[in-house]
Amino acid sequence: MSTKAADFSLIIKLLVGIVAGSLIGTYLGNNIQSPLHHIMDAVVSLRYIFGQIIFFLVPLVIVGFITPAIVRLGQNASKILFTAVAIAYLSSIGAAFFSTVSGYIIIPHLSIATATETLRKLPEIVFRLDIPPLFSVMSALVLALFFGVAITWTKSETLAKIFAELERVMSSLVVRIMIPILPFFVGMSFLGLAYEGSLSLHLPVFISMVLIVIVGHFIWLTVLYGIGGALSGRNPWEVFRYYAPAYLTAVGTMSSAATLPVALECARKSRVLSKNLVEFMIPLGSTVHLCGSVLTETFFCMTLHLMLYGTLPSVGVMILFCLLLGVFAVGAPGVPGGTVVASLGIVTGVLGFDQNGVALLIAIFALQDSFGTACNITGDGALTLMLEGLFNRNEQLGELQHKTGENA
Repeated sequence: MSTKAADFSLIIKLLVGIVAGSLIGTYLGNNIQSPLHHIMDAVVSLRYIFGQIIFFLVPLVIVGFITPAIVRLGQNASKILFTAVAIAYLSSIGAAFFSTVSGYIIIPHLSIATATETLRKLPEIVFRLDIPPLFSVMSALVLALFFGVAITWTKSETLAKIFAELERVMSSLVVRIMIPILPFFVGMSFLGLAYEGSLSLHLPVFISMVLIVIVGHFIWLTVLYGIGGALSGRNPWEVFRYYAPAYLTAVGTMSSAATLPVALECARKSRVLSKNLVEFMIPLGSTVHLCGSVLTETFFCMTLHLMLYGTLPSVGVMILFCLLLGVFAVGAPGVPGGTVVASLGIVTGVLGFDQNGVALLIAIFALQDSFGTACNITGDGALTLMLEGLFNRNEQLGELQHKTGENA
């Protein structure tokens, strides 16, 4: 099967999973007495197991891809690493400030009702197979960075070869295990949302907020890819146009970590990105670059503050919140809702949210989490393009690129 045919096949499978899951979940939720209702027991258990497999492999994928990528980058690794984290942070706080300015302009003109109805409860997991990761995503990231830089410093050929082999092994696991189960995981996720009533109850209530932030995502992606194209002197469309499978996967999984294998495949297909920087920045970005989630949380926090407490936060408070939120975003886990969970301390401490405010923020954030995650993962391609402009525009890495293969 050709590459384009494989991409099209994955997109079709993801769309089928989303549509089928939504329809089946809605039917089962509206027909509790149906004999088919017991399907939910199997769905909940299978989704849990698939999620366990995916999140077990994610830290290994990070170590397996980032470490050898750093080794191949050689002496440029430390400089590129610092630059990559810096532009990820700048992208996140830039998205937060953009959302803040937009919020002050738009939110006073909104009239948004809230819903307090209780969602339908999912069945308990019948069969629980716990597969805890060997280490957390952040531990994997730090391990990969330290090993990669240390191997470069010591010029250890043995460890360089070992991690090169690990990269091949992890690539095989991604292609043969992670990607094939993703459409099922996505479909079951939407099935659960539809069964609970989220798709029919909460979406109409907060539709204006969700639509506004989704538009904001694409505006910010346009900014990022515009900057990437300007820095690199290359056509940003040659990166963005390959990201449809990754975007849809992120919409379904609500997790940058779970979308990582698909994002890597998408970025590798671009003729304007080098293999080294793709395998370095895409896994790194899935952990430290959460521009879409930050943009969303900022706008939602401002809106909820007006709804619950009668006023918008002051400019000074929002500046402090945005700067801190960018830091928390870098350390947020690449799992559904990771950004809002990691930042609850500043939501309560800086913005003064009480328990009701926090609960409502989490609930609304979950409605669009998939689109915020899709923005995060798609934005990683723009950051990779920026690195190309900063480190590869004048062919500083030309020799390495020649040795490690043609552009993906």
